Amino acid sequence: MSVLERHSPLDDPQPRFEDQPFFESTLTLLRSVRDHDFETLSILCDDDFGIVDVDPAGNARPIRDRVEWERWFHELFATLDTMGADTDSEVLDYRSVCEGSMGMSVLDFRQTLSIGELVATFDCVATIVWKRTDQGWREARWHASVISSDVPAELVHADQGTQ
Repeated sequence: MSVLERHSPLDDPQPRFEDQPFFESTLTLLRSVRDHDFETLSILCDDDFGIVDVDPAGNARPIRDRVEWERWFHELFATLDTMGADTDSEVLDYRSVCEGSMGMSVLDFRQTLSIGELVATFDCVATIVWKRTDQGWREARWHASVISSDVPAELVHADQGTQ
């Protein structure tokens, strides 16, 4: 079942975070990844300082510049499509500050990776640096780390090519 056919936690986020700066933009980031919407993601992210993202196996993936950033998301979305995988995120906690032309948010979220009936979960924390541009607020840096994970053995073996 594709993410468009099921209810997503991103469709009904916790209202307690709605008054925080950048919360709607953060949801747009997460939805863009979920929906493999490269265009929307690309517009919202400058990532001048690169990113550290989480790959489908839950490993850290450092990306240093925009060329690598574009390559990473095109490859990630193609890999997930090839795997028949759906991803989603649930916001667990969110805090942010905004001062002048810079802001920062800290996002605790649970990311899921579903392949058929198998579901892996990754509890993550991300620090997002925001900057004001002529086009509005943009993500200047994303750094996500996996805090804990629950990955079915079948997915671990599939990832290692030993299923």
